[in-house]
Amino acid sequence: MMTDVSCPTDIVNAPLAVVWALLTDPAGWANFFDIRIIRIDPPGPAAVGQRIYAESGPRYLHLGVTLEYTDIDAARRAIGLNVQLPLRITVREDLTCSFVTETQCRVSYRCDFGFPLGWRGAIARMILRREMVSGPADSLSRLKHAAEVQFLSSS
Repeated sequence: MMTDVSCPTDIVNAPLAVVWALLTDPAGWANFFDIRIIRIDPPGPAAVGQRIYAESGPRYLHLGVTLEYTDIDAARRAIGLNVQLPLRITVREDLTCSFVTETQCRVSYRCDFGFPLGWRGAIARMILRREMVSGPADSLSRLKHAAEVQFLSSS
């Protein structure tokens, strides 16, 4: 398996609790991440072992995505996810939130992309090279926007 890493980080102008609530409510992810939720098993708030079945990409392609919570550390505000994408591409996502001020927090993503060995993996890696940088950064930007809008509307 070949791997590549992307690690975007940003300051969110919303309290840590707001961001954490968004990250631990998988049913709401379609409101800010670029996915369409199909099913959550078992339903409810984030739990280790819980799987989120979704689709991504243009609506006519129906690209299946499966996300599984592998770690949830509420005390450290850290989440681990294993993601399965089409073409046997995997992503290990580690998200952390840390306190900055009462109205700001830092969110960091670490995304380890895994590609199958051989020519298929090499082609997929080449085609998705930009997406490996822009995808995690875009997800972080969407989360930031959702948290900031939610915080402003509740103030």
